[in-house]
Amino acid sequence: MAETKTHRITVAQRPLLLSWSGITDQGRRRETNQDAFLADYPLFIVADGMGGHAGGEIASQSTVARLQAVVSSGKVDGPSIENALELAVGDIADHPETTDEGTGTTLTGVYFDADADGDESHWIALNIGDSRVYLLRDDRLVQITTDHSVVQELITAGKLSPEEAEGHPYSNVITRAVGASELTAPDYVSIDVRAGDRFVICSDGLTKELTDYGIQHFLREHEDPGAAADAMLAAALENGGRDNVTLIIVQVTAEDNSSSPIENTAE
Repeated sequence: MAETKTHRITVAQRPLLLSWSGITDQGRRRETNQDAFLADYPLFIVADGMGGHAGGEIASQSTVARLQAVVSSGKVDGPSIENALELAVGDIADHPETTDEGTGTTLTGVYFDADADGDESHWIALNIGDSRVYLLRDDRLVQITTDHSVVQELITAGKLSPEEAEGHPYSNVITRAVGASELTAPDYVSIDVRAGDRFVICSDGLTKELTDYGIQHFLREHEDPGAAADAMLAAALENGGRDNVTLIIVQVTAEDNSSSPIENTAE
């Protein structure tokens, strides 16, 4: 059972409640779980490891451990995250059980960003690889991140349709990762803060088994993040569970029962 945690924030003098839940499962066909996640305000991250032997597990856990240290430091921003990823690359390379040159991990997620004076606040989504961040806003589900994969490059170039991509032989080949080669900074997307928003951060073990419509369906059916995460995981396993499955759900709720929009300022 996925546990739901909460944290109160104020945006534009308006009280908001953040609630979230994360869960991971080995799936039905893998011998180990090479996924890892971090769900600790203000940073919510999913890492999907890859590599022979224990390589993938080492890569994802090393990356999450370095990012947990960033949260503990009290300063979560782009430079601190990128510094942590550089350290994680070193950890992965130096680990005695890392034997595969292809060892690495995807990284995706969001963090809540407010400047030192509290004048502005927003979400920052970040991504390396093909794990994803989705946003449900106004009952419409949108993929915020863009996959770093061979198939996505073919789609972008107009050489492949999204439907053809699902069964493509290179569907699992990613073009960027943490640890597999020289680190490239994550892609970042800034997102304004709105009451009612719900993020789904997940490894491809979820999206292999659930369509975007399926993800949206379970968000509609379950208001509590923990219940929604449990339901999505159960559906992914029932649909085959071909890979490790990891997801985090983060949602924003207005505590003053107001439905008015939030300006992009904070106190």
